[in-house]
Amino acid sequence: MIDMTSLSEYLVISRGQWDKDRSLEEIQKAIDDFYIWHDRLVSEGVMKTGQRLAREAKVVSRDGVIDGPFAEGKEVVGGYWFFLAGSLDDAAALAAQNPCLACGLTYEVRPIEEERASAFKLSSEMPENFGDRE
Repeated sequence: MIDMTSLSEYLVISRGQWDKDRSLEEIQKAIDDFYIWHDRLVSEGVMKTGQRLAREAKVVSRDGVIDGPFAEGKEVVGGYWFFLAGSLDDAAALAAQNPCLACGLTYEVRPIEEERASAFKLSSEMPENFGDRE
């Protein structure tokens, strides 16, 4: 039994595109295997579902709003979900089991900063070395 109180949350970002040399059957098998893997981890309580992202986007900056995304095609973010794990290494090990890795997709795993990211706790979002600028 997993001690859920000792687990932290990790964002998993799905990136990339399918390998061009993979057949449609191979890619479909990886997708089917992904959903089996996904459903198992959700039922075990170590994964929270996320969402697939649409292709259209807007980039908002102080210069205005423009169409995007602008990442290189191979770096396009396709979706996200969350792991509950004891460490970043444990979360990365879960991501390494994703069947879609074999067909070209990659995954970025990042810890959620619960203290600094909380809307319920007053904290500083100032970068640690911001005052050291010359």
